Order: sequence, then C-alpha cells, then structure tokens
Amino acid sequence: MRAVISVIGKDTVGILAKVSEKCASVNANIVDVTQTILQDMFVMIMMVDISAINCEFAEMATAFEQLGGEMGLSIHAMHEDIFNSMHRI
Repeated sequence: MRAVISVIGKDTVGILAKVSEKCASVNANIVDVTQTILQDMFVMIMMVDISAINCEFAEMATAFEQLGGEMGLSIHAMHEDIFNSMHRI
C-alpha cells in the first residue's frame, strides 16, 4: 500500500528533513520524491510505502497536517486508493 504526501508553502530550511523525519517516525518508507521551488514557494510530492506503518493511516495523516500547521505549510497525506479514484473518470 502506498500514499501520496503533498507539501506546499513558503520555502524555508529543513522542510524535506522534517517531513522525512515524520515519515521515519511512523515507519513510512519514502519510495519517490519530487520537489521544486516556484519563486519563493516550496512544492513537494512524495510517494511512500505505508504497508508497515506503526499507526492507523488516519493518525499518520493527522500527524502530517499537524506538522504542516507547526511549520506554516500545507501538508496532506492521501491514500493511493483515494488518489487513484479521484483521478479515474
């Protein structure tokens, strides 16, 4: 099972490190990551393997939202099944 994590906000030092640290704390393995800076905005999308996470997915998603609030970013975790359903018409 996989999830997509999106991160958007003003660029600051340590965003990738803190999001990666949160992934490690819930045992989510980062499979792929892409990031860019658009003017002064940081934009990142991660694909993570959640098959061995040590909590419920909803708890993980909430933890990322809380981290985003602490950092002044929008961080959203979406289960791959939901992501695929949203983009299948």
